[in-house]
Amino acid sequence: MEPHLLHPTNLRFSTSTSLTSATYSITLCGEHAHKRNPTIHCLHLSKRSSNPSLKAKKELSRLLRTDAAVRNIEKKANSNKYNNLWPKAVLEALDEAIANNLWESALKIFGLLRKQHWYEPRCQTYTKLLMMLGKCRQPEQASLLFELMLSDGLTPTVDVYTALVSVYGKSGLLDKAFSTVDDMKSVSDCKPDVYTYSILINSCTKFNRPDLIEEVLAEMSYLGIGCNTVIYNTLIDGYGKAEMFELMEDSLTDMIESGSCLPDVFTLNSFLGAYGKCGQIEKMEKWYDEFQLMGIRPDPKTFNILIKSYGKATMYEKMGSVMEFMKKRFFSPTVVTYNIVIEVFGKAGNVEKMGEYFRKMKYQGMKPNSITYCSLVSAYSKAGHMSKVDSILRQVENSDVILDTPFFNCIISAYGRAGDVRKVSELFLAMKEKKCLPDHITFATMIQAYNARGMTEAAEDLQKRMITNTENSGTRLIGC
Repeated sequence: MEPHLLHPTNLRFSTSTSLTSATYSITLCGEHAHKRNPTIHCLHLSKRSSNPSLKAKKELSRLLRTDAAVRNIEKKANSNKYNNLWPKAVLEALDEAIANNLWESALKIFGLLRKQHWYEPRCQTYTKLLMMLGKCRQPEQASLLFELMLSDGLTPTVDVYTALVSVYGKSGLLDKAFSTVDDMKSVSDCKPDVYTYSILINSCTKFNRPDLIEEVLAEMSYLGIGCNTVIYNTLIDGYGKAEMFELMEDSLTDMIESGSCLPDVFTLNSFLGAYGKCGQIEKMEKWYDEFQLMGIRPDPKTFNILIKSYGKATMYEKMGSVMEFMKKRFFSPTVVTYNIVIEVFGKAGNVEKMGEYFRKMKYQGMKPNSITYCSLVSAYSKAGHMSKVDSILRQVENSDVILDTPFFNCIISAYGRAGDVRKVSELFLAMKEKKCLPDHITFATMIQAYNARGMTEAAEDLQKRMITNTENSGTRLIGC
């Protein structure tokens, strides 16, 4: 069969009736599991603030106010004299720290919250904190927080336990995740639900333990918990990422044969992503057509997956065809789309094409982020264009882009490769100012740079700091 993705004219949407699909947005903050329901989110566009520059200024102003508020409350957390603060200020600072995954700040502020005269322990607060710690891969802190919750006299809810399962699962501590589910089953009115098991299944697929998935599915069947669309999509996505393609396709068959769960755009994207990532382009194109015949329409993420897959396979003409098709179908390229194209050309060493798309991105009013700059720095560094790296660094310094540890690792590596240890040291200090914690990659990159310049004493000092940094992480619950 001739693939339909060769030219933009051959890319098409199926004219058949599309299958009904719902986006499952499950919130863990409720006190009762039975209140969780699928919700459909609508995007409301306002005619006000249509000026991108004005919106950027307002967002920057909001971020600066938020950061100042969090820092102000965090300072008070280090003192014992503040025990009757205004509730709104403390709670808003805590919410902002959680929303931005600033786990150390959040735990300090939570410690301050517990000192307040008006404080009343609530499972909702603990659930939010546990969810954040899961995203930040902090299982030790989560265990300590759970113990603290018990000492507050609270009985864990389904949401609390499920959040704890998520922390352990995301951190690869599958034994702890399973034992937490067992603990849930021993508590009355706190039985694991379909969302709890979907997290468990996702963790098993992510860490390549398909043998445990059968155990989970058997337990669900015993408890009378049937597979829904979320579970099937979790299985399909997990098997796909683990390159267990036969199990992935079997799960799709089971999904269709169930009669109550229909494939949707998430299923489509999982299939395309799985085959595209490992370079099986023909299979990817075949399944794109199959899902079209089912009436499942692609979304912007679908096109980003296709672009990335074609780019990785050095099929640049097809990559351009998908972008052209998006344009004709009024799918505007997103920041993610441009980041993918910039990364593809950067890794291929085509810095001219990469720069061209970077300029297009800015011309269309899209704001580059840390991922964009990482790709640019990495490509220019490998091509030996350190003047371009200097230019990127100046752009970043003069912008309000939120920097992260991967960006600093990338630019430290670039200057380290160029032998500029002075700049490496400056950037390491800048990390602290930007509240970006160095990780093992940061230390390893700097040690390599110092050793290459014969600075063995400085390298040994960094080695000691790295060991100390590792030993001190996660030994106690910060602020509590």
